[in-house]
Amino acid sequence: MPTPPPRRSEDLVHLLTRAERLAARLLQGVLEEHGCTPDAWRVLSLLSDRAGHPMTAIAEAAFLPPATLTKLVDHLVDQNLVHRRTDPLDRRRVLAHLTPRGETYWRRVDREVRTRWPALSGGDGDEELLRGLLLRLVDELDGATAEPSV
Repeated sequence: MPTPPPRRSEDLVHLLTRAERLAARLLQGVLEEHGCTPDAWRVLSLLSDRAGHPMTAIAEAAFLPPATLTKLVDHLVDQNLVHRRTDPLDRRRVLAHLTPRGETYWRRVDREVRTRWPALSGGDGDEELLRGLLLRLVDELDGATAEPSV
């Protein structure tokens, strides 16, 4: 007699973990077709606002240690997707920007990611609801980790 599959857990942590892993797998598949990694996509997405960002801010936003980010940005510079400039307001800082080639590349990859991302059932309202709930959860968890343990 075959073993029945495990019952799906409705535990919040389990659901969040499962959703994150399924989303990462989907994203990875789309990005691989374009020779891009999830880390590179996060960096390119951040830089797509054309504002220029210091490396420390990019590392934090992309969830990467500074040394790993430096290697990744070096690779993106070698591919002519990103360039570095001295911050005109603080000459000690370096800002990263997308090159025109990087912007074109990011738009193409981002369009593909958005096209292949499964639409949430129920229309656009569900996506906004989920975004709001996740932002609230992140804020709560950030606050909980900032409080000292007793």
